[in-house]
Amino acid sequence: MQPPRQPVIEILEPVMVEILRQKTPAERLTQAFRMWETAREMIRGTIRQQHPDWSEEQVLREAANRLSHGATERVPR
Repeated sequence: MQPPRQPVIEILEPVMVEILRQKTPAERLTQAFRMWETAREMIRGTIRQQHPDWSEEQVLREAANRLSHGATERVPR
């Protein structure tokens, strides 16, 4: 298991803040969901490259584990 990482606070550019303020809550939620989906796809691709012999179930479990910062390790298999 990887050690927990320190949180990183990113400062947004003023232009980006204004763009986000102009979006509706639904648009911001849609954007966040798309970013989450992209992150999941990238992590699964990385895991597949690192472990080409793993089954799809193993890849999905490891992706969930990484995205949850290890919380899924406590879930029975």
